[in-house]
Amino acid sequence: MTLALEHLTIVDLSQVMAGPFCCQLLGDLGADVIKVEPVDRGDATREATGHRLPNGESAAFVAVNRNKRSIAIDLRTPGGLAAFHRLVRTADVVVESFRPGVAARLGIDYPSLREVNERIVYASISGFGQTGPYAHRPGYDLIAQAMSGIMSVTGEPTGAPVKSGVPVADLSAGLLCAVGILSACLARTVTGRGQAVDTSLYDAALAMSVWETAELWATGRAPGRLGSAHRVNAPYEAFPTRDSHLTIGANNARLWQRLCVALDRPDLLEDPRFATNTDRVRNRDQLSGELGATLAERDTDEWVELLLAAGVPAGPIRDYAQSCSDPHTLAREMVVEMDHPAEGTVRALGIPVKLSENAGAIRRVPPALGEHTDEILGAVGYSEADIEALRANGAVR
Repeated sequence: MTLALEHLTIVDLSQVMAGPFCCQLLGDLGADVIKVEPVDRGDATREATGHRLPNGESAAFVAVNRNKRSIAIDLRTPGGLAAFHRLVRTADVVVESFRPGVAARLGIDYPSLREVNERIVYASISGFGQTGPYAHRPGYDLIAQAMSGIMSVTGEPTGAPVKSGVPVADLSAGLLCAVGILSACLARTVTGRGQAVDTSLYDAALAMSVWETAELWATGRAPGRLGSAHRVNAPYEAFPTRDSHLTIGANNARLWQRLCVALDRPDLLEDPRFATNTDRVRNRDQLSGELGATLAERDTDEWVELLLAAGVPAGPIRDYAQSCSDPHTLAREMVVEMDHPAEGTVRALGIPVKLSENAGAIRRVPPALGEHTDEILGAVGYSEADIEALRANGAVR
């Protein structure tokens, strides 16, 4: 089967999460991703403190670096820089995650690489973008969540601001970068020229804030924290049950009526505090109290079964051990196994985009540092003697 992006070659200079996640998504869909890593330590997540698989591999590196080939190059050496430029000459895309200014100092910024290959699409992911007063600040997911406003709306109303449980700024920046890359590649089919793609953790975090900024500009007030509740609909939140919690989305008049019938609470339909969605949002605390008192009478699984049978959207709150073993997760192939040379069989998340034709595939496990150096350099014209000379000079590993 032909893969959707199998004719796309990506040179991946990025590290840690946003850029590697972006390139893994494209690699899953068939792109040939060449991961360029420093010769001494490789991607920072290879040695990062954190969870390790049984034989010592970094779980963080394994999570976002499949479907890639690794070449280790010292870009600070003349030989290494020349080898990198030769790679770019035959590539379609370069992805980097340096702080603005670093790539220019190394001679691998967009103006420099455009001279090597005018068709190159050059994608940059940084903390705050390539322009603006914060461009040169260091950027992390936590900082982007804090400064964009996400932390101001996350958590319980009377509690302190907290970050999202998943790195939404990092991951959404990677997703948006992938969209930008594909858009630029499509434009290139018309113009014959590449272009620069610029996204950032800060921009991505703001882009995810569509409801919150809508409320700000409609009311003139910055939105606050609502816990699990929705900004404009009620009931649409988590509720405690006798044994745990569940979520309910009765966010229109029809579903509200079904919910009241299913809970055997017809009195709520007659209560003027809850007559319309606007009333239910305005009186959210009282509504939560009424519903919570009833829901506390049964266990979560009982309520979910009853509510779904009544046509009310509902679901349990699960941890990742539960969600990753769920039959629906497995049916959707969202947990997959890879045969890792050092770790044996390892599990990973599957491909979240399902194409009816040209579907994605996991063709390569995350590579060892410099595993494909000889293979990649040989493909762009280096002889075995040339490669050994580069290795002897420390330009490659």
